[in-house]
Amino acid sequence: MKHYIIVKFTEGTDVKALTAPVQEIFEETLAIPGIHGVDIMTSNSDRANRYDLMIRMDMDKEALPAYDVSEPHIRWKKEYGDRIAKKAIFDCDE
Repeated sequence: MKHYIIVKFTEGTDVKALTAPVQEIFEETLAIPGIHGVDIMTSNSDRANRYDLMIRMDMDKEALPAYDVSEPHIRWKKEYGDRIAKKAIFDCDE
């Protein structure tokens, strides 16, 4: 399945500066059995009504509970949660 995390950061957040550290955190999830790939994409638009970052994970559906309690996921929420104004989570089959 595909697991998408789409994020709108708080105003004034330097998204470009966050991209590499966020990538590093999510690359650690590849050690979780059933997670096969991670892509981090930043928006190419500076419009106020656009989201800033999209994380796309390729995983087995059964890997989602392990991801939810994983150290990288907990660290993502702890280190970046207060910078997130909005987010959407979307799961789908390929």
